Amino acid sequence: MRSFLRLCLASLTLGALSVRADPQLDAIVSALKGIDDPGIQTSFLKGMLGGLAGRRDVDPPKGWADLKSKLEKQGNEEVLGLVGQIGQVFGDESASDSALAALMDAKASLEERKVALAGLVAQKNPKLPPKLALLLDQPLGTEAIRAYSAYDFKPAPRILLSRYPKLDSEEKSVVIETLASRKPYARALVSAMGKGKVPKGDIPTYVARNLQAMLGDSFEKVYGKVQAVSADKDKQIAKYKSMVLASDMSKADASKGRAIYQRTCLACHVMYGEGGKIGPELTGSNRSDLDYFLLNVLAPSYDVPEGYRMVTITSKDGQVLVGNVIEENANKVVLNMVGQQSVIAKADVKTRVTSKISMMPAGLLLTLKDPEILDLIKYLRTEKQVPLP
Repeated sequence: MRSFLRLCLASLTLGALSVRADPQLDAIVSALKGIDDPGIQTSFLKGMLGGLAGRRDVDPPKGWADLKSKLEKQGNEEVLGLVGQIGQVFGDESASDSALAALMDAKASLEERKVALAGLVAQKNPKLPPKLALLLDQPLGTEAIRAYSAYDFKPAPRILLSRYPKLDSEEKSVVIETLASRKPYARALVSAMGKGKVPKGDIPTYVARNLQAMLGDSFEKVYGKVQAVSADKDKQIAKYKSMVLASDMSKADASKGRAIYQRTCLACHVMYGEGGKIGPELTGSNRSDLDYFLLNVLAPSYDVPEGYRMVTITSKDGQVLVGNVIEENANKVVLNMVGQQSVIAKADVKTRVTSKISMMPAGLLLTLKDPEILDLIKYLRTEKQVPLP
């Protein structure tokens, strides 16, 4: 029995089976009816959920209603949570309503509410968008901002832009990424830029490229020309190399450099076990080589490895997602995006474009003062983590 379940779980996890009327899925549900151990149930329910990632309104397998009833009677919280998430994929309206109730319950755990929100977004539940504004001042406010990107919800730009001046830098970045995810949202963002409500400097280069591709001249009239791959990279590298070599690096502060790193690099790069995974991990990279550092910071799009090229997917309902492909099979593609991962069903994909351009903004050093550059280089040359200032 366990060997059979392992085989079925592997098929589900790899996304190798069709989710509609699939005999293997029916067989797994049938087998789980005979399993009473919550640990084993949890393992295989997670595998089932992973195999269904990116799907919506899937026909439930044979015996699902009976299995659901059995698992609900057991009362194990983790199992119940998984049953609810899977039920949403199977179009169970009661499961969706329960998730919405859990999301809006301020007494529920933050993790439970995050799981509920993720499930509702994945299923594009139409009852969610009007509720999101109520969550923006709560601990899952950032997740609520991102959730707007899954919907063409007309009030979203007004809601987000009215709050923009009061947000911290991380929240502002998430708002900009969200408003760049749909053409109507993007038009509202550019209008706010034109009125001075959103500074041009708040727009990351990779977002600017996306907005330029989406809106064309109307974006460039407000933003200006989007920076291309640096044509004078050698001149810039020579300039900064000369500045660094002429400086007394013993006076640079690695702790301050860590703070700068957190502000400019942490979202996309892992170093000492912390950070995002959009770009290569830096812990073991050639960080002490000044030429290597300057080339990759000043002209990151000069030579982009295949796995780190920017991929832009536009869904059939108009959502634009930008990131690196980290997983793909016949049914879905998983994008690693700034701050999140997105699972997109291939049936939902309208267009997909792979660029030779890196998501990392060119000319990052141009935004820093000379002492900040030295502090950042000092930190990148460390061999172990240093405390923040």
